[in-house]
Amino acid sequence: MIRLDNISKQNGHQLLFIEASMGIQKGEKVGLVGPNGAGKTTLFRMITGQEQPDDGLVVIDPGMKIGYFSQDVGEMSGQSAVAAVMDGVGPVSALAAEMATLEAAMVDPDQADKLDAIMERYGEVLERFQELDGYALEARAREVLAGLSFSQERMDGDVGMLSGGWKMRVALARILLMRPDGMLLDEPSNHLDLESLIWLEAFLKNYDGALLMTSHDRAFMNRIIGKVVEIDGGSLITYSGDLDFYDQQRALGEAQRQAQYERQQAMLAKEIKFIEKFKARASHAAQVQSRVKKLDKIERVEAPRRRQAVQFEFQSPPRSGDDVISLRNVHKGYGARPIYEGLDFLVRRKERWCVLGANGAGKSTLLKLVAGDTKPDQGAVHIGASVKMGYFAQHSMDLLDGEETIFESLERSFPQAGQGSLRTLAGCFGFSGDDVEKPCRVLSGGEKARLVMAKMLFDPPNLLVLDEPTNHLDMATKEMLVAALADFEGTMLFVSHDRHFLGALSNRVLELTPEGVHQYGGGYTEYVARTGQEAPGLHPGG
Repeated sequence: MIRLDNISKQNGHQLLFIEASMGIQKGEKVGLVGPNGAGKTTLFRMITGQEQPDDGLVVIDPGMKIGYFSQDVGEMSGQSAVAAVMDGVGPVSALAAEMATLEAAMVDPDQADKLDAIMERYGEVLERFQELDGYALEARAREVLAGLSFSQERMDGDVGMLSGGWKMRVALARILLMRPDGMLLDEPSNHLDLESLIWLEAFLKNYDGALLMTSHDRAFMNRIIGKVVEIDGGSLITYSGDLDFYDQQRALGEAQRQAQYERQQAMLAKEIKFIEKFKARASHAAQVQSRVKKLDKIERVEAPRRRQAVQFEFQSPPRSGDDVISLRNVHKGYGARPIYEGLDFLVRRKERWCVLGANGAGKSTLLKLVAGDTKPDQGAVHIGASVKMGYFAQHSMDLLDGEETIFESLERSFPQAGQGSLRTLAGCFGFSGDDVEKPCRVLSGGEKARLVMAKMLFDPPNLLVLDEPTNHLDMATKEMLVAALADFEGTMLFVSHDRHFLGALSNRVLELTPEGVHQYGGGYTEYVARTGQEAPGLHPGG
């Protein structure tokens, strides 16, 4: 269905692919993995024909329709979200737009003299709309948007008014509605909340075409894919199985290569020692010559490339009082819409609360109330004695000075720290070597998030308030963050759509539902076991 045969590709001075090959059949669901900058997006662009390989062939079955979702969403405005989603399928949305215009014209007194012509045109457009099954398509478009957490109001509003994250969802819905023969999804799990993520998981499990996707969300990938393709040093290596199986196989392969390398090194050392010892003796000349020839012919085993996983270790934060956050009879609303009506909530030292709730339930509002970013309409929010708070929200990244380099930004935050410890800090958060000289304005979302996180954790607070801290992080940084936070001695209150992060770090759950606020002792894993659902409002197993 999709085949890459011996492709080579160079970007500037960087060799991305060297005679690499892979294939995907109908019905296969494949995860694409590799470090940042390895060429994942370039691979997608070669399959869609946006880029050509320097050498080799990209073969797509004739007539195969491919849908490609990337992080680069084009300009969208002047139409509703539903219309924008239907646009991807072809002429149906243009007909729907014309019908809406004609319907308005029919009741416009200024156009009464043209009514017959308008009615006649309306009849033609309606007939064509019905031929293309337009009503069913609109219903499906709404169903997909609802799955991605759109309210009816948002579906019908101008797509140009949406934030970047919501536009991403429109672009994703467009591909899903197309139901193409092949789907290429580059980070579809970014910008989704837990409910949307679980809906998308179910949708992709039932999709019967060929799927190739990248995602930094391990649980999401593991539940969908049955095959992994890894970009490693210019090659494409295929593993059958999910990410856990791939990790095992990769570790096994590395251990075998290491053992092979060590055996060969020992043998080479022995041979070289013999040659050195006897090269001056005429009596051993023939033996020495044959061994030199043998050494020349041996194909050298390369030592496996080690993936560098840097560990970040917390300094111990100062101890806070036992009552860290207390909300008493808190009321908060936006306009006529109440979010909280008389909320009482107490967070004690060393508790790690994850906040769950559907979109608009008030998760971020709660974190803003605690951080002092917004005030309650009524009631009191009290932060306890000796509490030093670190607050991470999506807007934290906008506060970086674009002209400063990463290193200057760290230095300004910690003027007392030595260069060495700041470089180590930068390295832990994925900035090695010359990376620290990059100005903040050119950083990607993930790089900005890592820099803000590094600043927050270097001189650690004893209360962490985190709103979607993993949104832009790659798997390796996420693993490092989970490992570091597991050892954190302070208190946490956080919102995340990453189930691995939720399960590994929470020991309490605050659930926000239309029926009220529920508190659960035990973390996210216990919550799932107890309620039979992975997120509020989802039915068990659905």
